[in-house]
Amino acid sequence: MGAILDLVESFWSGAVPPGQLWKPTGQTEEIAPGVFFLHAFANVTVVRTGAGLVLVDTSNYAAREKTFAAVRAIDPGPVHAAIYTHGHADHALGLPPFLSEARARGWPRPRIVGHRNVAARFDRYRLTRQHNALINARQFSIPPSWPDDYDYPDTLYDDTLRFTAGEVTLELHHARGETDDHTWIWWPERKILWTGDQFIWVAPNAGNPQKVQRYAAEWAASLRAMAACAPELLIPGHGVPIAGRDRVSQALTETAEWLEHLVAETVARMNAGATLETILREVRPPAHLAQRPYLQAVYDEPEYVVRNIWRIYGGWWDGVAAHLKPAPEAELGAEVAQLAGGAVALARRARELAAAGRLALASHLIDWAAAAVPDDAAIHAVRADVYEARAKAAAALMTRGIFSAEAHESARRADP
Repeated sequence: MGAILDLVESFWSGAVPPGQLWKPTGQTEEIAPGVFFLHAFANVTVVRTGAGLVLVDTSNYAAREKTFAAVRAIDPGPVHAAIYTHGHADHALGLPPFLSEARARGWPRPRIVGHRNVAARFDRYRLTRQHNALINARQFSIPPSWPDDYDYPDTLYDDTLRFTAGEVTLELHHARGETDDHTWIWWPERKILWTGDQFIWVAPNAGNPQKVQRYAAEWAASLRAMAACAPELLIPGHGVPIAGRDRVSQALTETAEWLEHLVAETVARMNAGATLETILREVRPPAHLAQRPYLQAVYDEPEYVVRNIWRIYGGWWDGVAAHLKPAPEAELGAEVAQLAGGAVALARRARELAAAGRLALASHLIDWAAAAVPDDAAIHAVRADVYEARAKAAAALMTRGIFSAEAHESARRADP
């Protein structure tokens, strides 16, 4: 095996800390005859065929030139087609250099293959570009940015598609999961599976609090369908490939079980009339899977997955009557501050709670204090400290990103 496949041993054994499983090496390796894996943040695969190169995903818009150079280091020949596993910006926005090259050389334009819903996603990205830039900034603690150019698929499908390039025939399957436009790809002749982001070496991103609906039950069903194919090589959307039928089966079926458990436990409590608060307190992932390296809450959190399950079956109301039509935050903050003896007293208590490790409760109090007197620098200084502590305590990237953004905003207002 090469360096990338050797790295799987460290991933699988847990020798690599969960937070490092997404860290790309930037290496390129031929992981099967004619199949080249580019270990980027969002992976790219190059498949040599008699019709030309086929790309599975194209990496992100910021890394276009780097991806192009890596592919061209493998093979300088024409790109016959690119297949999007889904339309997320880190997977489907790397084509412009290849399209420009085809025009300059007089080659046929590469085909772009994807599920029908990719086009609707790109349309939505255009509509909400500024909003997505702000989400990106909070989630990854970077300056706001979002692309405005998209290469739409010209070969669309609904449920399944047999895609042939030269001697290679790939089976494309639609599955809702992290997105509603997901494609998993099966190469029966070679027993190779591309999961897209349905498997990403961390707990499934099925809850993301800043993004549109995720589909945990259908996600699990797609993983079961993949496992039923008996793949011998799994190429994920993030992280390194997994080789060997038994390991691939374990990774797929246990990830499915993780999701199925959260769905079943959440829905059972919904049917019993429980509020969302009760369900969040009671539902946890399966205990026997807690140590699996590929099911750690590095990016998303089980609590957020439960919230998304509630949302898909029960809507946005959490079952608490006051939350149906709540008072404005500033009005609520002013009233609580008055009861506490002023916003400063509320902030003082928030600091005491934070020092005692009760960060969630401290957050409520300091948010009320800041809502009551939004221009008070001293209160924002306390708020910055509370959310900085919450960020440091958070294992999941999206949790850490949101708390960090709040800490930075209050720090700015504390020291204008």
